[in-house]
Amino acid sequence: MSLTSPLLGSPSSDWTDARLLYALEEVVEKELNRHLKVAKDWMPHEYVPWSDGRNFPGLFEDGEAWEKEQSKVTEIGRIALVVNLLTEDNLPSYHHEIATLFGRDGAWGTWVHRWTAEEGRHGIVMRDYLLASRAVDPDKLEEFRMAHMSEGFEHDHRHSMLHSVAYVAFQELATRISHRNTGHQSGDPVCDRMLARIATDENLHMVFYRNLLKAAFEIAPDLTMQAVRDVVVNFRMPGHGMPGFERAAAQMAIGEVYNLRIHHDDVLQPVLRFLRVLEIDGLGPDGLKAQEELGLYMAGLDSEASKFDEKLAARKARMAARAKA
Repeated sequence: MSLTSPLLGSPSSDWTDARLLYALEEVVEKELNRHLKVAKDWMPHEYVPWSDGRNFPGLFEDGEAWEKEQSKVTEIGRIALVVNLLTEDNLPSYHHEIATLFGRDGAWGTWVHRWTAEEGRHGIVMRDYLLASRAVDPDKLEEFRMAHMSEGFEHDHRHSMLHSVAYVAFQELATRISHRNTGHQSGDPVCDRMLARIATDENLHMVFYRNLLKAAFEIAPDLTMQAVRDVVVNFRMPGHGMPGFERAAAQMAIGEVYNLRIHHDDVLQPVLRFLRVLEIDGLGPDGLKAQEELGLYMAGLDSEASKFDEKLAARKARMAARAKA
């Protein structure tokens, strides 16, 4: 793509996924090169407390069954770690989704494979940490993994390249925040360091997609605005289909790992503010309508988050009072 490409400024009806992929190829190559310069390779095995490990029952006669008291991790830490790991476990499905949509050739294909390789480290190091440190029941973890992966994964926005780019721009940041807060709440410095390393990767992935979304706004503002509106209004984390997700999500919300306030303040707002989404002018009727609806939604979400904040504060006050009694 060049700045004089005849595709730029085309009516919304002229933008197919194929044309958008072609128009953004140069941006993808630029962002890929930038990513490769700043991304640092790291070794998952260096973040695992191997000396804490011991045999589980099975092939080994000296195997020791897992018990909750063996874990250094807090209760909310265990819940969030399982959710985060099961989310990472579905990497084969994620790779299939983006490789099908973005392609396997050129800069797009190089990015798809590089992203997959980097994401693969996350599941490796988290599982090794959980087993070596005995943070969770290994049998239950494997049962959950089998159930979750057997269901596969279908992207809510797999029908649209622009929707997919918009989704991952927010989702990568959401994942970074979830990992980082899990580390803070885990009660284990080793876990905190491991998840901080993973969060660094997720942040770089977010920057790649956020910058790609910025370029999309420049060439197809109305369609991109509609995609962002749809993604924000209907946002769901990729692990929503795992066993017990709703209950775990509620516990993570109370435990301040991920909740409405965090979603609004630390995930949606930073991306929207960086892209100046609610300030873009010169939109057509459809783009303007999407922008207005997005603004209304964000205001409503902020109000809902405030209500949640009040309930959480009241809950903390009750717990503090009981502790003193």
